Amino acid sequence: MNMMNNETLEGLRASYEAFKARGLKLDMSRGKPDAAQLDLSRPMLDMREDFLSEDGADTRNYGDPLGIPEARRLFGALLGVPAGQVIVGGNASLNLIFDALSRAVLHGPLRGDTPWGRLPHAKILCPVPGYDWHFGMCDTLGLETVPIPTREDGPDMDMIESMARDPAVKGMICVPMYGNPSGVTYSDAVVDRLAAMEAAPDFRIIWDNAYCVHHLYPEEARRDHLKNLYAACAAAGHEDRALMFTSTSKMTFAGGGVSAMAGSPKNIARQAELMTYQLVCYDKVNQLRHARFLPDLEAIEAHMMKHAAIIRPKFELVLGVMEKELSGIARWSRPRGGYFICFFAPKGCAKRIVSLCAEAGVTLTPAGSPFPHGFDPDDSVIRIAPTYPPLEELRQVMELFPVAVKLAAAEKGVLR
Repeated sequence: MNMMNNETLEGLRASYEAFKARGLKLDMSRGKPDAAQLDLSRPMLDMREDFLSEDGADTRNYGDPLGIPEARRLFGALLGVPAGQVIVGGNASLNLIFDALSRAVLHGPLRGDTPWGRLPHAKILCPVPGYDWHFGMCDTLGLETVPIPTREDGPDMDMIESMARDPAVKGMICVPMYGNPSGVTYSDAVVDRLAAMEAAPDFRIIWDNAYCVHHLYPEEARRDHLKNLYAACAAAGHEDRALMFTSTSKMTFAGGGVSAMAGSPKNIARQAELMTYQLVCYDKVNQLRHARFLPDLEAIEAHMMKHAAIIRPKFELVLGVMEKELSGIARWSRPRGGYFICFFAPKGCAKRIVSLCAEAGVTLTPAGSPFPHGFDPDDSVIRIAPTYPPLEELRQVMELFPVAVKLAAAEKGVLR
């Protein structure tokens, strides 16, 4: 640790006040696509063909509550399961995840399981830093969230295996590829251990694979790869353990995508049964336009490389500034895909950094958000979401951010 002298502290304060005087109003609080990314999918809206799915059904009408065949097949290819083990939903996988958890609370995952809501305790393991909406939905449903530290290859498996032996632990919820916000992709060994470990029969892994094709680089060697959880669970004799989710929200339109849930035949049959009186069908017209615009994995790959070309310079800008200005002071993830950079500020500084940025007109995700109940024990983690602002705005943010980090560290009296 190095002490900073008063002259340096005063210089940082002067630099900060100068930025503050600019009157910036910039928002980096959520991981949203920018307008150029959304424009890539505008041709999808021009449906000049008929509205018939490949089974001959008119998608404008009722029917196909589990999704049209071509959409189920497409998501089956994305998630690595047969099309018959997929339910295609509306615009957000979060809706499907919330519904699946709600059904487990009300009815139990499968027939014969005790509803989680009737148990004295029902705990969900939450790798951290993680996704704040996951924690919020668990809280909403009365599920106890248990933070699990994330390593370079995924969550601390020794801790997970130990805790999963407790029958009150009913599941784990995570973003396993290009994690939000960790950037971590789970290793094959972690996937295998999750699949094979001892756990309650109704233990479910909520596998929110939101960034399964969201690579930043076209070269295969520069991408992460995630092992198929369902196949690993089936091989380990725990076929029903995996509930996998994804969506096109960051492939096409964030407010108008299509989502999917996949799992074992028993899981999907149970979900379908409990959906009977929830809805007649999801938006099949939107499913059809997506299936025609992105008919297979090759089309998705080509489309996502267009996305990568737009956002890759933003990641490289942020990482480059951090490397130049903050090396030796803090550390951060260097993701090869996804939507976030995970910044680890000097201990005790995250809230102050976020506050300094807010006072200067830059809104970041609240410090503590990547942890259940917003409690970061080290007050260190900040989720950086570089995708939404135009490059010029992002450059302004990255002029301010290092100053805020250094100022917060100087006020603490230390640099790391």
